[in-house]
Amino acid sequence: MKAMIVIISLGAMSGCGDKSKEVGEFKNDWLGNEIKIEALKDPKVTGIVCHFTHFDRGVWDRIGKGNWFEDPSNASIDCQRSGPIDLAGVKLSKSGEEVFSQKQSLFFKNVAVRRVVDLENRAVLYVVYSRKVVDGSAKMNLSTVPLTDEEVATAQN
Repeated sequence: MKAMIVIISLGAMSGCGDKSKEVGEFKNDWLGNEIKIEALKDPKVTGIVCHFTHFDRGVWDRIGKGNWFEDPSNASIDCQRSGPIDLAGVKLSKSGEEVFSQKQSLFFKNVAVRRVVDLENRAVLYVVYSRKVVDGSAKMNLSTVPLTDEEVATAQN
């Protein structure tokens, strides 16, 4: 019964939805822990692709630590231009907009990616951060994609 619960919870935590595609993975220790690399496409902004890395605990690590239902919040992101950037319909507030979220535990813990557009400095910012109810969002990483003058002008209209 316990094994069935673990398999179900691992399956729920591993899926990222249709906004991402796994492009790489490798084991980083003998416990079966892995680092996964996913390509993320922003659903509202064309011309940008982000690569998101996160930690996936192996079964032996889960057994050893006794915490079956949670992965660490460690994650990083790097984004780059893949074509012309279109910011039409994008939220331009200081708080930005969440573009991706992935469960890191059975309850209450996600790793999320938020887009913030900084027109003054001609950039689109992507922040990956942990959302854990008790400990807050202390772990984060930032990537910046520069905008052309034309792209900034189009976004301001």
